[in-house]
Amino acid sequence: MDSDDDNVEEVVEGPMDQDELPHGLCTVTYSSSDRFEGHFVHGEKNGKGKFFFFDGSMLEGFYVDDALHGLGVYTYEDGGTLHGTYVDGELNGPAQEFDPEGHLVFRGQYKDNIRCGICWVYYLDRGCVVGEVNEDGELTGKTVAYIYPDGRMALYGSFVDGELIEARLATLTSQENGRPHFTVDSDSPVYSYDKSTSSCIAGHKMLPDPYESQRVYVGQSLISGAGEGLFAKTEADANTVMAFYNGVRITHSEVDRRDWSLNGNTISLDEDTVIDVPEPFNLTTNYCASLGHKANHSFTPNCKYDPFVHPRFGPIKCIRTICAVQKDEELTVAYGYDHGPSGNSAPEAPDWYKQELREFQERQMERGGVLDTC
Repeated sequence: MDSDDDNVEEVVEGPMDQDELPHGLCTVTYSSSDRFEGHFVHGEKNGKGKFFFFDGSMLEGFYVDDALHGLGVYTYEDGGTLHGTYVDGELNGPAQEFDPEGHLVFRGQYKDNIRCGICWVYYLDRGCVVGEVNEDGELTGKTVAYIYPDGRMALYGSFVDGELIEARLATLTSQENGRPHFTVDSDSPVYSYDKSTSSCIAGHKMLPDPYESQRVYVGQSLISGAGEGLFAKTEADANTVMAFYNGVRITHSEVDRRDWSLNGNTISLDEDTVIDVPEPFNLTTNYCASLGHKANHSFTPNCKYDPFVHPRFGPIKCIRTICAVQKDEELTVAYGYDHGPSGNSAPEAPDWYKQELREFQERQMERGGVLDTC
């Protein structure tokens, strides 16, 4: 992100002065294959300009005496951007970073190209980590907090490079010039990073997630034969994270090899990993650290599965509303099984799912193909 370029100039396209230095609007290509397009005054960059780097990234802004000054925009090779303040070609001052889709992923300060002071790192699921970074620009220390997607509930305590070490429940009470203020619950249990493995679902199996506990409860499902289900403890708007789906981490091939009777609480995390809540942890008397696996299937669901970066469990899935839900309404998701045989890549759907699918399709035909929605 440094705008200086010490490479020997190879090709200059544009007007030159009497010393054959670029002078005016020029394009200069360097031996590294970096390219600068902008205004020159007797060989020095002065005015608007843009660097195109060999790796596909670029940097644009206003140059004074050959160095970038003021607001500059660095575009990463993947399309993400950093909007920052430059002094003598280095980041010094407020900055914001956005992912390729334009979502805010960082807000804070830089000093000599390194993050400093209070910094906010945002996840796509609307959670974030905030605190004062160390000399290396990392969110490391004893006064860092993870803030849940509601923007108020937090876990405040010790983190290393943004990863939870040990924290207590807290509430974000105010912000002043980007600096958050928290009220810590001294009676809170201590939460720590507790990512599952293929054989261990959690170190603290009976420690509920505080955010989830405020939003959902387990009760007898209203769906015939479904057993227990997940219900809203309070009304919620569309696009609200309600529950978390943590479990042991196994491979897709392991799931595909075994009988469907063992796959009732499995969900794909990514192309490598499946999250599973096996017996006896499907019972809340044995495991209640997360409850997302209790949500039942519907072909007209009011929720969906979404990726989530959880402070305790790491990368998991969450259950997010796709429409407003009422207090005590059952939360359902579409399991998304294959509707037919899928060759060697994956097993087909279980029998109960195919039966429900047939009944659903028959109802839709009777209603003229109009899809029920929430």
